[in-house]
Amino acid sequence: MTHIITSLCVRDRGCIEVCPVECIIPGNPVNEFPLVYIDPDTCIDCGACVPECPYSAIFPEDEVPSAYTAKGGEYINKLGLTGHFEGTNHHGKPIVLETTRQLTAGEVVDLTPDTQLNYDFFKSGPGYSAKDSDTGM
Repeated sequence: MTHIITSLCVRDRGCIEVCPVECIIPGNPVNEFPLVYIDPDTCIDCGACVPECPYSAIFPEDEVPSAYTAKGGEYINKLGLTGHFEGTNHHGKPIVLETTRQLTAGEVVDLTPDTQLNYDFFKSGPGYSAKDSDTGM
C-alpha cells in the first residue's frame, strides 16, 4: 500500500522532508506535473507525510475519496484548470500555480483519478529525474 497526494496539493513541500525513504518528488515542469508525487514502489506507508500537509491532500491509497466534500476555500490543482493560486510553501518560498480552482463549501469532487496520475508520474513521467530540475517551488 502507498499514500497518494491528491489534487488538493498546492505544493507546500513539507511532506518531502519528513519522508524517511525520500520517495516524495515535486513534479517538474510544474505546468505539466502540478502536484507533488509519492513513489508507490518505495513508499513504506509510514504516514509521516500526512500530518505535515497543511492542505490535507494526502490519503492512504485505499482511502482516497471518491466524494470529497469541500469545506470551502481549498484549492484543487490539476491540468486543464486555469485559475491562479499564490502562496508560500513550507520554507517561505513563493508558490505560483496557474492550474487551480478554488472549491466552494459543500462542493463534492472525486479525487480517485489522482491515484493513477501518481502512478503515471513514476511509470511514464519524469519520476525521480524531476529532482534534477527542482526549483524549490
